[in-house]
Amino acid sequence: MRVALDSNVLLYAEGIDDQARRSLAIDIIARLPPQAIVLPVQAIGETFNVLVKRGARTRVEAHRICSKWIDTFQVVDTTSDLMTRATVFSSDHTFSVWDSVIVNAAAVANCRLLLSEDMQHGFTWNGVTIVNPFLEPMHPYLAEVLED
Repeated sequence: MRVALDSNVLLYAEGIDDQARRSLAIDIIARLPPQAIVLPVQAIGETFNVLVKRGARTRVEAHRICSKWIDTFQVVDTTSDLMTRATVFSSDHTFSVWDSVIVNAAAVANCRLLLSEDMQHGFTWNGVTIVNPFLEPMHPYLAEVLED
């Protein structure tokens, strides 16, 4: 099962904001098969931005961190076709266009899950289910992929 990660999961793993969530984000990422993890390029850009603005990282440090994520997992680029799909999705489902890019990137990469704290938990579209990995009880799809 392929799993896309939103920027908030990456940011918690990098120690932004909440230490309990940091531990959980690191644990989930470590338990997922590396070949199953997909990173929408939009999530990488958001991660860089937050690392600099709220995380007090220099741009060089933020670049190094984002490069590590890019080098470790598959990245889905934001193409013009993906952006077009995202604007239609945003119009139909009232997601922000940037969240719509992430959802559509997950769909294009054939992900079954998109882990995100900030989107509509349980929302399913085009085969992708958005799951907040920090909620208890754990969503059954996430539990299933972590058991494998």
